[in-house]
This record gives sequence, structure tokens and C-alpha cells, in this order.
Amino acid sequence: MSAQDSPHASGSRRPRQEHASHGKNPLRRTSDRVESWCSGLLLLVLVLGLPMASMSAGLTAYASAMRTVQAQSAQRHQVTARLTSAPEAAPGSATDEKHKAQVSWTGQDGRQHTATVRVPLNKTAGSTVRIWVDREGTVQDPPMSAGNAKATGWVMGGMTAVCIYAGLVAARKGTRWVLDRRRYAQWDAEWDLVEPPWSARFRR
Repeated sequence: MSAQDSPHASGSRRPRQEHASHGKNPLRRTSDRVESWCSGLLLLVLVLGLPMASMSAGLTAYASAMRTVQAQSAQRHQVTARLTSAPEAAPGSATDEKHKAQVSWTGQDGRQHTATVRVPLNKTAGSTVRIWVDREGTVQDPPMSAGNAKATGWVMGGMTAVCIYAGLVAARKGTRWVLDRRRYAQWDAEWDLVEPPWSARFRR
């Protein structure tokens, strides 16, 4: 065995490295730990809470919209109405644009009803159109469809997700802002203690 390989060879030994245990970093301040905990909590809310909240909001909005669909479908029905006058178009109007015209129809109670509705420009007096009315014979818009209810659910779920994400980002920035203000205050206080003796060395 050579002298270089001998465990008793002369020379200084390498300093033994001591690894700080996890979470025992002496340079890590309390504010750093608080910031780390808050970041972990916000990340947990983002990963678990955001999907659950957005899905819950979307399903709730969809269920509410479907109740509206069922109610409107039960209250409204289509009837065939006859135009009593041709639609009048303003100059320069598009041919596929709908315009107001008078129509009349016989309700379920046998009474004659009249109303003003929007019909295509190619309709003439005496032609028929299909319109939606309620039980009282008042002209209404078509009832909401199941597709509209699904779209409402998706939109509400997406808006909820965006709002939660924006709230978490704001909370993250607000937490860092508060902690930074405290850090700056601590640095100022420590500098007030260190600066006088440190500056005095250069005044001698």
C-alpha cells in the first residue's frame, strides 16, 4: 500500500460536511416558513378545491336551467298564426332580417287573438307562421332548450374556476406583500443596531 493510499497519510483531512436536516435551515426565517405553508395550502386548494367548486357550480346552474326548461315547455306551446298584413321593411334592410307584422290566430279557448311579431321579409299577407304563446295567449319567446341548459352549466363552471383561480393568485400576492413588509421592517430594525458600530470603525 502506498503512502498516498494509507489512511494515516499526512495532510489535512477534508472537513466533514454536515447536511442540515429538512426544515432546519438556519437561514430560513419564520416568515419564509409561513410563506411556504401558505403556498402549499393555496396549491392544495387549487388542485382539489377548484375542480370540485367549478363542477358543483356548473351542475347547480345546469339543474336550475333544466327546471326553467321544463317550466317553460309546460307553459308555452306553438300555434299557427296568419299574417293580417305584410311586414314593412325599412330602406336598406337585409332580406333575411325579420320585421314586425300583425298576425291573428284562434286560441285553445276558441277566442281570436292578435299580436305583433317579427317575421321574415318574404312573408306576405295571408301566409302562416308558427309562433309561441303561453296559456293566456300572450306571444312568448321559444322555451329554453336542453342545449341552452348545458351551455349555462359549462359557462357557470368556467366562470367559477376563473374566479377561484384569480382569488388564489390575489391571496398569494397579498400574503407575500404582507410578509415582505414585515421583512423590510425587521431589516430596518437590525440595521439600526448594526450600522452605528459598523460606521464608527471608519470614523477613527
